[in-house]
Amino acid sequence: LQNKMLSNSIERAQRKVEENNFGIRKRLLEYDDVMNDQRTSVYALRRDAISGDKIEIDIQNMMLDTANIILDRTKGMPYPDFAEYVMAQLSIDLDFDAEFYEKAKPAEIAERLCAHMEEVYHRRMDTLAAKVNPIIREVYEKQGAIYQNIAIPVSDGRKQMTLSVNLKKAYETDSKEVAKTASKNITLYQIDEHWKEHLREMDDLKQSVQNAAYEQKDPIVVYKIESYDLFANMLESLYRDVLSFLLRAFIPLRDSNEVPASRAMQRRTDMSQMRTTRPGDLSTNGEQRANTPVKAEKKVGRNDPCPCGSGKKYKNCHGQGLV
Repeated sequence: LQNKMLSNSIERAQRKVEENNFGIRKRLLEYDDVMNDQRTSVYALRRDAISGDKIEIDIQNMMLDTANIILDRTKGMPYPDFAEYVMAQLSIDLDFDAEFYEKAKPAEIAERLCAHMEEVYHRRMDTLAAKVNPIIREVYEKQGAIYQNIAIPVSDGRKQMTLSVNLKKAYETDSKEVAKTASKNITLYQIDEHWKEHLREMDDLKQSVQNAAYEQKDPIVVYKIESYDLFANMLESLYRDVLSFLLRAFIPLRDSNEVPASRAMQRRTDMSQMRTTRPGDLSTNGEQRANTPVKAEKKVGRNDPCPCGSGKKYKNCHGQGLV
């Protein structure tokens, strides 16, 4: 059956469908471009946290950005309120008085605050390494040939995580490797948590901006503007939480002078929360492998086919006398 008018009508319909599909794909790509830009930034930060090569630089950048954000949010705020705000955000006291705060320029205050954060951070990391170093040396000298890694707990007073540290590197660096691993893992943990939450918010935004068409607005323009704000807020929260954890980080172990017992008992107490692991005991992400659960077999009913494959009912075959 051939008809010129019918054929032209079908071709026009097909062309409209293809144009519509092309428009949909183009829109999806525009949405994806926004996410790709954000993903590139976050993944670059994440790679640095995993490798640890530029972790110190990234943390310094976080400190500078956070200091500038704090100064921007507290314009005209009296010194007592400013000190309270910094304590709430970063859990640190200021190292300057009201006189400096009132006379200095905002850029000078931000620089002073950034330098103070850096000082507190290095002091925390040095304290952390010094506290764990005697235990690292003892474990390595006695069992270094057996174990490759040691699991060390670290906390900020609210959350606790376990670090998997290379025992040999920790021994050779006087436990500075422990401090470096703490910086890497804390940063990586916060990046993953904030990025996952950001992805959920971006999905919600993508759905909600479709209503902008009813207001004679382009949904993709609204999406780009609001996604930028969401991303900026995510980075601000990420930097703050990373710094807050690092500036309060400590190893939750009892000091030796708190243990009223013999020297051997003190050693056991100090090491009570640490675990040594062989190379095969850790999964790829550094966590200790969980034991494989034992699965229960499904119970065979009286009238079910016998599992032996005879075709008889269980009660008339291997289940005789049992059910």
